[in-house]
Amino acid sequence: MAKSTVDIPAKGGFSFDLCKRNNMLIEKGVNPPRTRKTGTTIVGLVFQEGIILGADTRATEGTIVCDKNCEKIHYMAPNIYCCGAGTAADTEAVTDMVSSQLQLHRYHTGRESRVVTALTLLKKHLFSYQGYVSAALVLGGVDCTGPHLHTIYPHGSTDTLPFATMGSGSLAAMAIFESKYKEGLSREEGIKLVTEAICSGVFNDLGSGSNVDVCVITKGHREYLRNHLLPNPRTYVNPRGYTFPKKIEVVLTKITPIEEKFQQVIKVGDEMEE
Repeated sequence: MAKSTVDIPAKGGFSFDLCKRNNMLIEKGVNPPRTRKTGTTIVGLVFQEGIILGADTRATEGTIVCDKNCEKIHYMAPNIYCCGAGTAADTEAVTDMVSSQLQLHRYHTGRESRVVTALTLLKKHLFSYQGYVSAALVLGGVDCTGPHLHTIYPHGSTDTLPFATMGSGSLAAMAIFESKYKEGLSREEGIKLVTEAICSGVFNDLGSGSNVDVCVITKGHREYLRNHLLPNPRTYVNPRGYTFPKKIEVVLTKITPIEEKFQQVIKVGDEMEE
């Protein structure tokens, strides 16, 4: 009796099939897709009563500003919000997916979502894609164990810090935090510091710009300050138009006589139209 061969699936590990395919395409002269640089400044800090998150509102498409007032602070749960940097589609898709999972978890348990639950879901999802999902996140919230602030990198690694920045303008924002942050900030001091950090990214990074969004999360309450500050107000053209002086000077006068052939053609055309 002949033995039938059965394909046994791999037990696990990283598959290099796509790497071999990509090398073959490169050898044949196929240009691989290039990564596109995106710009963002997102920050977060722990203050006396909870968490304050901040973000700019510029969305770029290469060297083009495609949206001047986009929302980069995403809803995760009533007590948890998340700032996203990187590819806008990836950040929105990942945060929406985890937000729906947290909603189902609340339905099942009947309890408030914990920040560590959202952190675990986000980092597991990003780690499974090995950085191909371009989403750098600043997660903040307040639960039964107190305020929590985390950063999540596209490869799935995380940090837990009292203040954090991410995005192309993160260095300028971190300079503000490291020089002015202190423990036990009040609400007004925290909002002012977050706003200043975002403005430093707006004015020192070409990929960041437009307005400043702020989200304040405390125990049992959250406040989303949309367009909290407008450091770069948009200027419009005068609706009345431009005004010119009424005095007109004749610079040049030139008379060109019409040729006889042209006059005949016009005359024939007039007769045919009649």
